[in-house]
Amino acid sequence: MSIRSDGVDDILVEGPWTHRFVAANGSRFHVAEQGEGPLVLLLHGFPQFWWMWRHQLPVLAAAGFRAAALDLRGFGASDRTPRGHDTFTASRDIAAVVRSLGADDAVLVGHGLGGWIAWATAYLQPRTVRGLVSIAMPHPRVLRTSLVASPRQFLAGRYLAGMQTPFLPEREMTKDGYVASRLRSASGSPGFPSEEEVRRYTAALAQPFVADCAAEHYRWLVRSQLRPSGWQLAAALKSRLPMDVLALHGATDPVVLPGLMPRSASYVGGTFSAHLLPGIGHFVPEEAPEVTSQLILHWLERQDRPDEVTPS
Repeated sequence: MSIRSDGVDDILVEGPWTHRFVAANGSRFHVAEQGEGPLVLLLHGFPQFWWMWRHQLPVLAAAGFRAAALDLRGFGASDRTPRGHDTFTASRDIAAVVRSLGADDAVLVGHGLGGWIAWATAYLQPRTVRGLVSIAMPHPRVLRTSLVASPRQFLAGRYLAGMQTPFLPEREMTKDGYVASRLRSASGSPGFPSEEEVRRYTAALAQPFVADCAAEHYRWLVRSQLRPSGWQLAAALKSRLPMDVLALHGATDPVVLPGLMPRSASYVGGTFSAHLLPGIGHFVPEEAPEVTSQLILHWLERQDRPDEVTPS
């Protein structure tokens, strides 16, 4: 399943960035990149695509970083394959994209689904990841446990159960109003989403096979918990991650409850820096773009340029 031309203008949005396609892990991936310097790879959540990082790309580039926003497998302008929507394949995708971009490693910045994949990649492909920023997504083992042990998180994450039925989720995703409802119900900000955000994300999700791929990502996340592949992933993510981690979370996030964020600290061997953003819901990078950009930038500068940071 390869990309079609209809609606592509809603995905390859023009701006100060450059669009490019790279071959990685047997597929073709779309990346929007800007700037030069240490690589920062940004991984979007659902129902978005690379464009959700449009506010962060110029800020990171201006600060001397090479910022690259990736369309995950099955989303945006990347290949929409019938298979490969499991976390193990996704982690190999990320590592291969980093190498295809000519870098040895990258700081991963992930939101939602992209955050889950970023955490997993840091464990499964450790040579590729030099730092991790997770937004609206705690450590996968924290979320896994909470979905079972916490009735509040189970209810908050009931959309995951809705993704498990055959055919119906894909049909729902392509209906008018689905994306707008999804964004508004999880937002804590009155200004989000805008008409443009609803229009672009609706158009991107309506592209051929995107809804199918999105559903498969979430089906694997849930069904694997009862299968050897899920047990294998949980075991692989059991130790303390030997790197620094920045965690950002909206204080009113109704999808992934903010109380889960501090629990990730027990899985971090480096420094765990956490920020709870008041009045912000699930879609942190777009609801609070300036604050998000500055928090990421400040943390990155301490990671990649420790000698340039002025003591406070």
